[in-house]
Amino acid sequence: MKIIADTGKCVGAGQCVLTEPELFDQSEDDGTVIVLNATPEGELVEKAREAVHVCPSQALSLQE
Repeated sequence: MKIIADTGKCVGAGQCVLTEPELFDQSEDDGTVIVLNATPEGELVEKAREAVHVCPSQALSLQE
């Protein structure tokens, strides 16, 4: 699995960071998503799926 982030769609809501700070951060410049670990394993896979689901701008997706 790979996390894909479209920073052009990201509105900086931070839901991904709140869901899993080990996978996501936000840019200090504009608040857009930064993927810290694009290929999660184990229990982080479910957290990645949850982050994709809660993203209000649909800027996150998963490549399985």
